Parts: sequence; C-alpha cells; structure tokens
Amino acid sequence: MSTDRDSITDLANIFYHDGVVLVRNAVDDSWIRLLTEGLDRHIESPTIRGRIWDRDDQGRTCFYDSQAWRQIPEYQTFVEQSPIASIAGQLLNTGRVHFFFDAVFVRTPGAQFRTPFHQDEPYWSVKGFDTCSIWMPLVAVEKKSALEFVQGSHRWPQDFRQTNFGALTQDSRDQRRELDGKDYQPFPDIEGHRDDYEILSWDMAPGDCVAFNGRTIHGGSGNLSPNRDLKVFNTQWLGDDVRVCFREEGMDPDHSSLMREHGLKHGDRIGTNLYPEFPL
Repeated sequence: MSTDRDSITDLANIFYHDGVVLVRNAVDDSWIRLLTEGLDRHIESPTIRGRIWDRDDQGRTCFYDSQAWRQIPEYQTFVEQSPIASIAGQLLNTGRVHFFFDAVFVRTPGAQFRTPFHQDEPYWSVKGFDTCSIWMPLVAVEKKSALEFVQGSHRWPQDFRQTNFGALTQDSRDQRRELDGKDYQPFPDIEGHRDDYEILSWDMAPGDCVAFNGRTIHGGSGNLSPNRDLKVFNTQWLGDDVRVCFREEGMDPDHSSLMREHGLKHGDRIGTNLYPEFPL
C-alpha cells in the first residue's frame, strides 16, 4: 500500500462515505504465500467451527471457518506483523485498533453458490460504527465472482431483519432468531432491484483487498468460472466506539461465553488479551 499521506486520506474518505474501499497492493507476495501455506493446512484440519456452507450435485463446495489465528502460526504472524492492522487503523482514522477475529472462505472451481446480501455487524457480539472488515483473496478474482457492496448502506438507519443463514446451510450454528416486539425492517431486495442501488465490485489480484464497514450490505462472491477457485482470508478490526453487545437474536461468531469468562459485560469497551490492541 502506498504510504503517501494524500492517498491514504483519500482511501479513508471513500471508506467513510461509501462504507467500502478497494486497496490495491495492500500486501506483497510474501504475505500471500505465507497465508496460502497456512490455509492449505487449515483446510486439511479445520477447527470445530468449520463447516461446508454449500455442496452442489457436482460436488462443488463452499467452505467456511473462523477464529483459527491462534492455531495457525502463519495466520498469527500475518495478524501481528503484516501491514493490515495499520491499514484498518488508517481507514478508521483512529490511533489504535483491536483485532476481532479471522475467517476463511474457500470455494472450489466452478462453485455457483452466492452468499445472500446481508450485513455483518448485526450478527456479532459487539456493536458500533467503527468497524473494518478486510476481505483479501489469495488468488485472482474476476469481478463477476467477487464480493459486491451496496454503496453507502452502512449509514442507513434501519435495523433490518437479517438473513437466517441456518435456513440455507441447515447448520444449527448459523440459526438466527427473531425477537417478539423487535421492530425489524424487512431486508431490502437488493438482488431483485439491482438497478435501484449503486453496487460496487472489482477485479482483484492477490495482494489487493477490499475494506468495508461491518454495516455495509454485501453479498455474492460466487458464480466462479469452471477453472477458477476462490480462497479468501478475512480479518475484522474494531475501532473507538465499539462496545460488547450480547444479542438475544443469536450471534455468529458467538463470543459471549468467552467474553464473560474474561470479565467483559454488555456495554463494555473491547479489551483483554482476547482482542489484542494495535497502536498506530
């Protein structure tokens, strides 16, 4: 990533206003090779949180796992030593960030499964505007297969009825409840009315990343060509206004038990060694 102050300021302004920004050449090839080595081993030995989100009649799959960074040395090295924490902090315009969790998404060649449009932050065990997810493919990605984002949707005020991924994956860990008396707004039909929204996506090369706010509506990253797979390493970063939030609707990933074990209560600032702090 360029260290030119003007370019960093421009990217931060885009991130703030659009809720998403493409960062070209965020990391060099050595980091991509390191993460690929870790991911190859990770796929062979997933954590207890790993699951297959989709398997079609031709055996093409979509694999997901998360919170493996303390078990996969390559991931931990990347989190602690790569430029990615600095990038997140500069985009959030803060003097420090906390690392929240990692996730991997692996689609085999030709996989067509598209992740439905959704927001991330309403599923998390935290709440706040100052969040930054960094979606970083380890292989080249065509625009038609990349993640798509609804420009500016992070600033919409509504609390939407979020996608129940459990209905798609048939996995109880993905289930989300709706609460009686909660004034959810119907989730907008982005896919059915694409022309009504400014939808952003990009061709990407290894080393590029897309950074987006946890409330930015996004989806897609399917529709792979027969000779193309997709391997993504995703990191989540938290800024100044983020607080612990135990959601009765259900959380994914659900950190509530671990948070309580470390003395964190609903409404507390993020802290403890669960979520290491990176001063900038």
